[in-house]
Amino acid sequence: MEGRNVEAQDPNSTQKHRVVCCIGDLHGYVTKLQRLWTNLETLMGPSDFESALVIFLGDYCDRGPDTRKVIDFLISLPSKYPKQSHVFLCGNHDLAFGAFLGVLPRHPDGSPFSETWKEYEMNEEREGWYKGEGFENMHVQGRRWAGKITVRFNALKGTEYKGSIYDACPTFESYGVPHGSADLMKAVPDEHKKFLADLVWVHEEDNISIETEEGIKNCKLIAVHAGLEKDKEIQKQMESLKARDTRISKVEALSGRKNVWEIPQELTKSPTIVLSGHHGKLHVEGLRLIIDQGGGLENNPVAAMVLPSRMVVRDTDEI
Repeated sequence: MEGRNVEAQDPNSTQKHRVVCCIGDLHGYVTKLQRLWTNLETLMGPSDFESALVIFLGDYCDRGPDTRKVIDFLISLPSKYPKQSHVFLCGNHDLAFGAFLGVLPRHPDGSPFSETWKEYEMNEEREGWYKGEGFENMHVQGRRWAGKITVRFNALKGTEYKGSIYDACPTFESYGVPHGSADLMKAVPDEHKKFLADLVWVHEEDNISIETEEGIKNCKLIAVHAGLEKDKEIQKQMESLKARDTRISKVEALSGRKNVWEIPQELTKSPTIVLSGHHGKLHVEGLRLIIDQGGGLENNPVAAMVLPSRMVVRDTDEI
């Protein structure tokens, strides 16, 4: 556990600052999620916990064994904790899962999802894209997600692939079907499909407080799974993300790496927190918060950060 007291107060004010829980990538690990949730409740205390804004940073599926149970847990939260506010961001893995199930929003111009194949079709053979039932008008990320990758070892991560380039095999198995089977489309309950269909690509909040070396700052907050591109106009990025433009083959704000790591210069003119998961790291630099200590790896903890205090809580914390 790192950081300071959750109930941080501005020394010049008696006003209590809104508490925000930022929860990193879960990747199918329901036991880690349950332990983390219990630790947050214990450390924050009933009052702050029950009224918190809880932002889940995406990537609920793949790699871990219990995607189905993770989504069940998340779906149950609004009724169990009616005073909390819940935000469920879409991660790149969730977008791909939704693409396979056919629940992504269609663009108003009627563009077929098959238009998204062209940019990456040079990788089709290596990645073993899905060619089963319904592939003809499936977004490219759905085909990659359910594909059968032809190489076994992911040199970048030092792990073996689990079925596809997305490590989607455990997700299929959590619903009781083999990897790459079209039967998943029937096996996933309607409420899970609705959850995936409703995920937001970006979320904004005003008046979020955060402790800094200069004291408490009042900021705008932008939460997006990977980050915002540093060389593109912010307004255009935000419009595309809010519209969930599925004509795009690869959404950089959900999938990018170096190009979305920093806060774009345009957002440094007024205090703006940019909050993400995705990167397999816990990284705090100024107002850039990246909360993904787990990275979907079995032996890594799942982490959360509580604002304004910047307290870090993990599922492995012994409390």
